[in-house]
Amino acid sequence: MFILVLFTGCSSARISERERNERVAKITTFYKSWKGTKYRLGGTTKSGVDCSALMQHLYKEKFATTLPRTTKKMAQEGDKVKKRNHWEVGDLVFFKIGWRKTRHVGVYLGKNRFMHASTSRGVIISDIDDYWSDHFWQVRKVL
Repeated sequence: MFILVLFTGCSSARISERERNERVAKITTFYKSWKGTKYRLGGTTKSGVDCSALMQHLYKEKFATTLPRTTKKMAQEGDKVKKRNHWEVGDLVFFKIGWRKTRHVGVYLGKNRFMHASTSRGVIISDIDDYWSDHFWQVRKVL
């Protein structure tokens, strides 16, 4: 029994291929309806949205999960994922930007990509290894 717990304990954080594909499909559908929506600090609608409101909409509409309104509060939800190879589709990815260390959040899509509300380009998909790697803060598992 101990050996079973030992081997399944580490893998329990991993999701099945089926679950991964379902999450990708849900996020893709959501993205198609929000793609290009302009960024607006404090915005919560398709006429302008900020990063935390975008995540609130995604998680409520596609995963029946309620998230706090601010990125600061979201960064305290769920469990912190310390190893990059344990990130899963649907995890929240957080960044700190600028000298004021403004917080930013998006959702991990796999293959080092994430969806977010960019201040310059609106709702987009970006590569974490580009500009974002220097500003990476943490990943949280909320699903």
